[in-house]
Amino acid sequence: MIRKILIAVAGLGKCEEMLNMLLEIPSVERAAVTLLHVVPAKSGAGDMAEKLEQGGSILAEAVKTLKISPDQVNVILRQGDPKNIVCEVADEEGADLIIMGSRGLRGLKAVLDNSVSQYVFQLTSRPMLLVKDDIYVKRLNRIMVALDGSPAAQYCLDLAIFLAKDIKGVQLVFTHVNPNAAVADVDTDPVLAPAVKIAKQLGLGYKCVTATGKAGPEICRIAEEVNTDLLIIGSPDRRPSIAKGVVDLDRLLGNSQSDYIRVNANCPVLLARTIG
Repeated sequence: MIRKILIAVAGLGKCEEMLNMLLEIPSVERAAVTLLHVVPAKSGAGDMAEKLEQGGSILAEAVKTLKISPDQVNVILRQGDPKNIVCEVADEEGADLIIMGSRGLRGLKAVLDNSVSQYVFQLTSRPMLLVKDDIYVKRLNRIMVALDGSPAAQYCLDLAIFLAKDIKGVQLVFTHVNPNAAVADVDTDPVLAPAVKIAKQLGLGYKCVTATGKAGPEICRIAEEVNTDLLIIGSPDRRPSIAKGVVDLDRLLGNSQSDYIRVNANCPVLLARTIG
C-alpha cells in the first residue's frame, strides 16, 4: 500500500527521522523514496545560485541520515513555488505517501505566511504525514485511528492495519467522538465494532476510546492521554470536482476538524482522504 514515499526536505531533519521510523516496518522497508527540496524562484541570479547550492547540500545531508539502501533513493532539486512543486512531483512519482514538516500555523496566519503543508493537503488527494517542528518523533508502538463510519475513516483504518500488522507489540487505539450524543459504550459502539473485529482476526493489540463533544479537541486530548506515536485521521474532500485546484478558504482559515488537529496534535498526524 505504501510503495513510493515523497519527502519534502527543509533541512530540519524531522521528516527524515519519521521516515527512518517507518522504514523499520517490514511492509514499508523496501519503499522507493524521493527526497525533494524546492528553492523559491523569487531571487536574483546570484542569490539563486547560492540557494541552489545550499539546497544540494541539504539533500546530501538528508541522504546521509536515512537508513536505506542507495538504490531506493531518488533526489530532486527544483525551483518554483514549493506548494505547487510538491504536488507536481507527488503526481510525477506516483507517491503513495507525502511526508512534510509543519510549523503548526493556524488560520489566517497560515494563509498570510504561505503555509506550504496546509496548501499541499488542500490540493493533493494523496495521504500526507505532517511532522511538526516542535514534536519528538518516536517509534510506532501506539497508532491511533479516528473513526466515524465515513469512507475516509475506513481508508485510514486500512492504512493503520497495513502499518501495524508487521510491528511487534503494537497497540491500535480506535477512537470515536460523537458530537451529538452521550458517550457510547466501547463494547457496543457500532462505529468501532468493525475495527475491533479486524484487529482480533489479525491478533493485533487494540484499545477503544469513545467520547462526546467537538471532534478536533477531543481527538487531540485522547491522543495526548494515550501517548500516541502516530495519529491517523480522515479528511473528506469537500471541494467539488470542477474546483480541485481551488483552495478551500474555510479549511485554510481553520474551520475544519483536520486543520484543528494538524495544528494542535502533539504527535505526527497522517491525514488521508479517499480519492474520487
